[in-house]
Amino acid sequence: MMAGVSGGAFGGYTQSNVAARRVVPSEAQRKGRKFVKVVYVVLESQYQSALTTAIRQINKSPGPVCMECVGYLLEEIRDPTSEEQLAKDLDDANIFICSLIFVQELAEKLVKIVEPRRENLDACLCFPSMPEVMKQNKLGTFDLTQIAGGPLGNFAQQVKDLRQKSLSKNKPASGGNFQDSLLKLVRTLPKVLKFLPGDQARDARTFVLSLQHWLGGTPENLEAMLLRVAGGYVPGVEGLDTDALMEPVVLPDMGIWHPLAPQIFDSMSEYKEWYDNVHCPASGILPNAPTIGLVLQKSHIATKDDGHYVGVVQELERRGARVACTYTGGLDFSVPVQEYLSGPTGEGMVDALVNLTGFSLVGGPASQDAKKAKEVLMKLNRPYLVSVPLVFQSFTEWQNSQLGLHPVQVALQVSLPEIDGAIEPLIFSGRDGTSGRSIPMQDRIGAVATRAMNWANLRKKPNSEKKLSICVFQFPPDKGNVGTAAYLDVFGSIHAVMGELKKQGYTIEDMPENAEGLQKSILEDPEAAMSMSDLNVAYRMSVDEYEELCPFATDLRENWGPPPGELNTDGRDMLIYGKHFGNIFLGVQPTFGYEGDPMRLLFAKSASPHHGFAAFYTYLEFIFKADALLHFGTHGSLEFMPGKQVGMSGSCYPDRLISVLPNLYYYAANNPSEATIAKRRSYASTISYLTPPAENAGLYKGLKELSELVKSYQGLRENEQRGASIVNSIVATARQCNLDKDIDELPSEEEDMAGVSIDERDAVVGKVYRLLMEIESRALPMGLHQVGVPPTAEESVATLVNIAQLDRPEMGIKSLPRLLAERRGKDIEAVYKGNNDGVLEDVALVQEITLASRAAVGALVQKSTNSEGRVEEVNPFMQDVFNFFSGGSEYKKALEEVGFDGVSDDDLKPLFEYLQTCLGEVVRNNEVGSLINALDGKFIEPGPGGDPIRNPDVLPTGKNMHALDPNSIPTKAATDVAMVVVDRLLDSLTEQQGEMPESIAFTLWGTDNIKTYGESLAQVLALVGARPVPDSLGRVNKVELIPLEELGRPRIDVVCNCSGVFRDLFINQMNLLDRAIKAAAEADEPPEQNFVRKHAMEQAEELNISLRQAATRVFSNAAGSYSANVGIAVENGASVDEEQLQEQFVTRKGFALSSDAPGELIESSGLFKSALSKVDVTFQNLDSSEISLTDVSHYFDNDPTKVVSNLRKDGKKPAALIADTTTANAQVRSLSAQVRLDSRTKLLNPKFYEANLKGGYEGVREISKRMRFTFGWSTTADAVDNFVYEDCNTTYIQDEEIKNKMLEANPDALRDMVQTFLEANAKGYWDTDEDNIQKLRDVYQECEDKIEGVDFAA
Repeated sequence: MMAGVSGGAFGGYTQSNVAARRVVPSEAQRKGRKFVKVVYVVLESQYQSALTTAIRQINKSPGPVCMECVGYLLEEIRDPTSEEQLAKDLDDANIFICSLIFVQELAEKLVKIVEPRRENLDACLCFPSMPEVMKQNKLGTFDLTQIAGGPLGNFAQQVKDLRQKSLSKNKPASGGNFQDSLLKLVRTLPKVLKFLPGDQARDARTFVLSLQHWLGGTPENLEAMLLRVAGGYVPGVEGLDTDALMEPVVLPDMGIWHPLAPQIFDSMSEYKEWYDNVHCPASGILPNAPTIGLVLQKSHIATKDDGHYVGVVQELERRGARVACTYTGGLDFSVPVQEYLSGPTGEGMVDALVNLTGFSLVGGPASQDAKKAKEVLMKLNRPYLVSVPLVFQSFTEWQNSQLGLHPVQVALQVSLPEIDGAIEPLIFSGRDGTSGRSIPMQDRIGAVATRAMNWANLRKKPNSEKKLSICVFQFPPDKGNVGTAAYLDVFGSIHAVMGELKKQGYTIEDMPENAEGLQKSILEDPEAAMSMSDLNVAYRMSVDEYEELCPFATDLRENWGPPPGELNTDGRDMLIYGKHFGNIFLGVQPTFGYEGDPMRLLFAKSASPHHGFAAFYTYLEFIFKADALLHFGTHGSLEFMPGKQVGMSGSCYPDRLISVLPNLYYYAANNPSEATIAKRRSYASTISYLTPPAENAGLYKGLKELSELVKSYQGLRENEQRGASIVNSIVATARQCNLDKDIDELPSEEEDMAGVSIDERDAVVGKVYRLLMEIESRALPMGLHQVGVPPTAEESVATLVNIAQLDRPEMGIKSLPRLLAERRGKDIEAVYKGNNDGVLEDVALVQEITLASRAAVGALVQKSTNSEGRVEEVNPFMQDVFNFFSGGSEYKKALEEVGFDGVSDDDLKPLFEYLQTCLGEVVRNNEVGSLINALDGKFIEPGPGGDPIRNPDVLPTGKNMHALDPNSIPTKAATDVAMVVVDRLLDSLTEQQGEMPESIAFTLWGTDNIKTYGESLAQVLALVGARPVPDSLGRVNKVELIPLEELGRPRIDVVCNCSGVFRDLFINQMNLLDRAIKAAAEADEPPEQNFVRKHAMEQAEELNISLRQAATRVFSNAAGSYSANVGIAVENGASVDEEQLQEQFVTRKGFALSSDAPGELIESSGLFKSALSKVDVTFQNLDSSEISLTDVSHYFDNDPTKVVSNLRKDGKKPAALIADTTTANAQVRSLSAQVRLDSRTKLLNPKFYEANLKGGYEGVREISKRMRFTFGWSTTADAVDNFVYEDCNTTYIQDEEIKNKMLEANPDALRDMVQTFLEANAKGYWDTDEDNIQKLRDVYQECEDKIEGVDFAA
């Protein structure tokens, strides 16, 4: 068997220990008594201990029955051995009990086991669970679904509707919850029983009493429940007086609890009377201390399994906090929050709220009503933390797990609360593997308590006394890169933020007058030696001080030796870079540490913090004593340090480094996936910021000339002589602009167009025109965004045009291109197809539609804008009246002026009203306001991250970003789109290569799937010939194969390379993909029609493993590890050759996930190589023009093109393709074509570089980075044409004016760019003449002189 490959063995998350839960009566206890066997399956382990005690009490007491009892925790039945044992136990059982079975695949397993045995069971008690589980209830004639108004009848549809609505723009008013419905049934029992026949009434009463006993949760309640059911329904039990059994003793459904209180309180005034007058004086808690509200689950209090709750209360009070604990028996926790912890207006009477249930505020395992939760929390307006108790793992299993928290629990108790606005998902309690009782995790409880107190203290502390540390990043480590952040003017933004903080009363001293002064204060150390170029040193920390204050300093010696090490040190002290401005410290976060060490980079499974990194955060907490941190921009290194993926321990480095400091984080609104990593691993409260306003890329130089020629041809096409002459010029100019690389069969310059037909000339011009318009209309982010400065209305036009491109059927809105095409009697899809094929008439119509869209949207914006360029409110009624009398709306008139007359205002109105709303949101901005609120200890409004064009709910910015419910994707809409893209992809490949590809290497991204609701996921399933199947609650956690007859083509093998971020966010969806691929491999189908099966059979034989193991296709990094480090090596200019980088890729990305062992990632690089060796095509999705192939290193870091080429036995380079879904007219291009498009619209475009040159230091860095990332595609795929390097060199190096501007603004970044050119030439990626190389060497020396000159002057 191949090492490192897991087969069908159980994944080991909740290892079975059923024997510990089996209670068997002794021989003496059996004598003369009826033997009854009870089997239970529960989600909540707290019932385990209470049931065990109840059974033992029954067996010890005299009576007509004795009982055997055996229990299973829900997750255990995933294990085939436990599943088999459960079936055996049920074969001779009398009573079966289950509760909270809401994991679909496990619910199905349970039903499969119980249903065939139900007839032989005397009683089945199924408490709140999936509908198919609830249908297994059996108690005489009782049927839960037949009770008028009973909860099961509409439960599934109700929850399904709620989930579907949450994915649409029409949010539900409120959400039902099944457990709350059952509680309502319990309370209204007398009314229900009036309408039932005698036997049915008795059985219904027994069910409801049993439910009450169950909710009561104590051993006494459960003992009475078991005896009541045994006495009424198990044949042969005689002499048991069920009427004499105790009635259910239950806690109030809702109340205020305290471990030392004499009672449950039902009002805050009663509680405060006891707390203020009795408890606080005795405990020494001050009246004006911060108050922390806690939300608890009733079942833990009822079953006395409350040790973890007691631990949190004790730790908070020990720190001097006042505590108010609320609970409810249902799963709408907002009710007690509003009842007990809120004032009359809904504002909190507490200083922070901590939810210890781990669930969303309104909902539970089955459903979530985020809208209601958000309304309650916005009114409460306090920091809202959700801490997580382990449910699916014992303490030991979690401790030993690299992944950390169980994937199912991540979805239920991390992802869903984040949508409510929750922060800081710390684990605070474990579960004993034997007794099932909760174990308080003291160090984690201490962290939860201190973090909650620190948030609460922000409300209490005067602004003048608050200390804030603002952290900026530098990657790669170089003075030219200080203040790196995606699309953000970092120093300009910080200067603006500091100005606002000063207005708010923060103590800020010696603040520079402008952003440039702020930047210089960090970059230039006045005490640096003349020959050195160094950052400003704010503090020198001695090694002794570091070792005394940093609790984990010793642990770093293994990787970095003794302190001070070699980084962030002068050889004696640790150096903290930054600058103090009174109570504001602007600090530079150290880098990972391995950037300049290729071999460390190559072999490191993951990064680890060096001593300098640890010293920086030690300084912030213990010496500067920050009240809060603000990490400034996307993104730093802290959240990517090694440790568990989610649910970290105290030994995970992100947890150790951030410690107990509140962490605020400005994060780009279009990057929710990495923002989510920051939230989960560095406990960040994110504040979204807008990316820069986009403009159309436009045309320039030869491209502009080509456009003029095309217009001339359109006017003279029928003039045989002139028309042919113009086409000859078009062909020559197109070749000069290197467009022949993108246009198949472009005629040669020698071919005279006079000799061909007008249709053939049209075809040539159509293809050139299509490419020109593709470049011209590409959205180009202009410059850098400054926090707190929204775009003007005019700057928002391009964004609104893109929003108008998309149909929104769920809102009844047709796209503007569709409306305009219909006006011309055409279907927009047909027009797009003709455009893509280069049909001149369709290309021209698309351009007309584009220009008309800009005109109409521009008219809307102009009408809504005042003289200062700002949006004003428009009264819709008055506007309608005005439009009626003036011949129509401004946008209708604008369309008429450009040739689209006759489009009615009635058709346009829904779209343009929506655009008007979007315009208001684009220019509304709460980025600084949210920061001020957060620093005042207030709630940050939650909101989705992603593409504001696809989902304008992303706007306005300033929100605490979240991803989405992972169980909601892929949606049906995403699946429909994916089928279309896959059909186009396969048709294109078959046409190009003459045959269908057998295997595709597919890269899966987190942000891409958030923005598109799972289109990439659905594409993988579609290629394999599978489809997602929603369960009865609308959650996507099942797949089925599409029959080959219906599919109409072979199943394509897919090797999935999942990014580390995708793995963190969507590990359950990785299981889904694995199940689909393995189902395909095991399908009894001809190999020539099923390439998954064909390749798996070959690999099974080659590697001597089972077919199922050989079908492993879902790979990622090891837990807690991110990226292939190829990007890091390229960014740092590390002299690692291509072979080393390719081996690094396979080593770091070769960890396999198997649905047979959920949650484990097993080192399987051998299997990864085997699967990649059969790949014909590499494929990635591009979902945003803001973050394109050359804007970040992520895309080429995950590109396996050259890896595949070297692994294939024939050495053939696979086709490398990109699906570009950035516009409504989705395209599949070759990787080289996409790089060319990126280069033409950005690096080579005067609009791009002139805007960035205006940005000075940071703008020059942006240019240099894009050059480096373009070079990355040469390294991994040979995808960069020679002309790209040549033209970039001409633009930036040969042009003295541009070169000098870059030299003045940021010589470090220009030097990096020169290094990129020289390295491209040295590695054979760029062929150029010696004059160019010498010029580059000269410019390099100029940069060196300039850098040294700066330091000399200082």
